[in-house]
Amino acid sequence: MTGAPGLNSRPEHIKQAVEGSLKRLKIDVIDLLYQHRVDPNVPIEDVAGAVKDLIQEGKVKHFGLSEARVQTIRRAHAVQPVTALQSEYSLWTRTPEREVIPALEELGIGFVPYSPLGKGFLTGKIDENAKFDSSDFRSTLPRFTPEALKANQTLIDLLGSIAERKKATTAQIALAWLLAQKPWMVPIPGTTKLNRLDENIGAVSVELTPDDLRNIDVAASKITVQGARYPEKLEQMTGR
Repeated sequence: MTGAPGLNSRPEHIKQAVEGSLKRLKIDVIDLLYQHRVDPNVPIEDVAGAVKDLIQEGKVKHFGLSEARVQTIRRAHAVQPVTALQSEYSLWTRTPEREVIPALEELGIGFVPYSPLGKGFLTGKIDENAKFDSSDFRSTLPRFTPEALKANQTLIDLLGSIAERKKATTAQIALAWLLAQKPWMVPIPGTTKLNRLDENIGAVSVELTPDDLRNIDVAASKITVQGARYPEKLEQMTGR
């Protein structure tokens, strides 16, 4: 489905988009169809109903939402069971812990955390001296200003100290922490490099003990992450 900018989740558009995707991908069925941003102009019940029709027609197997609030998830789930929610979640962005994750557990919905490495920050490879080209999305993000990067370095220091002890990378500790939260969480780190893909997969082999997890939580609770996730206009489009 379409995402920002140009949200369009009208049922007829959803069905048209799916037909186009099936044709372009040369497949018979889409395994998981996400609404990548909630469309404020279309009731979520209408969206869920359209996906339900597509599932009954055998063109879609599962229904997913992204960056949706609990009330929206519940309303959609009542029409067509939601299989997965894709939203930002990491040691850098823990907002879902307050309401979303408990609701997902209650409803039996899987969680797909995107940006589990904080758009690269949690790899430990970015500091206050980092420069971002104007074509790099991060150049527009409040958390990637030099001031914010410097203030947030404390979190990297924490992960780095644990990584050294575990003979792992900072990124692997960040991913291992996510994997240890719930068995029904499947983080999706992005990369364009094969060696980084291998590194990310290696996080599965990193064991964080209950003491490790407690120490991370205690230390992280004392760190206030500086900077909003997105510029104000884009932030308003998330979490509807």
